[in-house]
Amino acid sequence: MAKRHRLPVDLDVVFAALAHPIRRSILERLAAGDASVSELAKPHRVSLPAISGHLKVLEKAGLLKVTPEWRVHRCQIVAAPMSAAFGWLIRYRILWEDRLDRLTEAVEEKP
Repeated sequence: MAKRHRLPVDLDVVFAALAHPIRRSILERLAAGDASVSELAKPHRVSLPAISGHLKVLEKAGLLKVTPEWRVHRCQIVAAPMSAAFGWLIRYRILWEDRLDRLTEAVEEKP
């Protein structure tokens, strides 16, 4: 079996891409399946060039793959960068939950 080499994920770029509500909405839509650029633009009150700009940010972050099919560009989500971001967040969630649990115990012990 061939070994897969993963490119390192730039979490700064991924989190910056996820910071905008339109880009998060696009990813939520793509989680349900591939879509064309016009399908992704439809629910948003911005121009098609603005949507294209958002798609380029997502593509640069590695969160999106765009495949041209004649005049239509199909988009699909790429999960690996989001998985890396989730892994980073969960590591710190566990740390803070542990600290908050200890703080709660300390507060509850005081008369």
